[in-house]
Amino acid sequence: MTDKQWVYLNGDFVAANEAAISPFDRGFLFAHAAYEVTAVYAGKLIDFDAHMARLARTLEGIEIAFPATDMAALHNEIMARNNLSEGLIYIQVSAGDHGPRDFYGPEVLTPSLFMFTTAKQLIGEVARDGFGVISQEDTRWTRRDIKTTQLLSQTLAYRAARRAGAAAAILHEDGVVTEAASANAWIVTGGGTFVTRERSHALLPGITRQSTVDLLRNAGHVVEERAFTLTEMAEAAEAFTTSTGVVIAPVLTLDGKPIGTGKPGPLTRTVQRLYYAYIGADVAAIAPWAL
Repeated sequence: MTDKQWVYLNGDFVAANEAAISPFDRGFLFAHAAYEVTAVYAGKLIDFDAHMARLARTLEGIEIAFPATDMAALHNEIMARNNLSEGLIYIQVSAGDHGPRDFYGPEVLTPSLFMFTTAKQLIGEVARDGFGVISQEDTRWTRRDIKTTQLLSQTLAYRAARRAGAAAAILHEDGVVTEAASANAWIVTGGGTFVTRERSHALLPGITRQSTVDLLRNAGHVVEERAFTLTEMAEAAEAFTTSTGVVIAPVLTLDGKPIGTGKPGPLTRTVQRLYYAYIGADVAAIAPWAL
């Protein structure tokens, strides 16, 4: 990264400390906003088209027009301005500032577009060592399949996990797992079958999740897309999560009790190898522990 953090806001690249968003923005007043995040590895955008397709679907679902701009060009420019070779690019699209607070607002909403980058090691200690999770009742609204900025439930779940000495939370409804607080959840059965919940309004259709499903099936592994319970997760041979920000992360414990051996399992390592190769990583150099 350069010393100056560049962000993009409504048509201009500006220094982060100079960016200003109106307090009357509907994203601030009503959480009437969406976001998307794309990973960057070795200077390359990962699954960019899939992320933009999900953003378009989310915006359509919350009645905000897709910003009339070249998203690919913006991503490449903000990546270059911040010398970002590995990390994340976030897009925040709100329903904009339309004057005094009014639930309805104008019939046609003019979006506000904000972008920023975060330098981050995608394949690091969490991928190598794994982490523990707690279970948490899922209190989110019913359209979890669209990626809005209504993240209060997830924020509270992370805070509860931290207080319990864990790193994240597995959300559930009456004992049936929906997903992790900001990732899709997976288990591996004793017979070697990979299980992750099917796409529905109950969870966000993760881009990394779908790439992982495809990679595993293409490699000849059995993947079941179905709901599973907390009990199944507790009794699984292995568990892991998939997400843009942490990629493939082994889950070692659930509510303080080990899953399987309590260590990253061999099939989780298989998933990591497949995905790291997919994004162009030199697995032997970057993640020798996955070999």
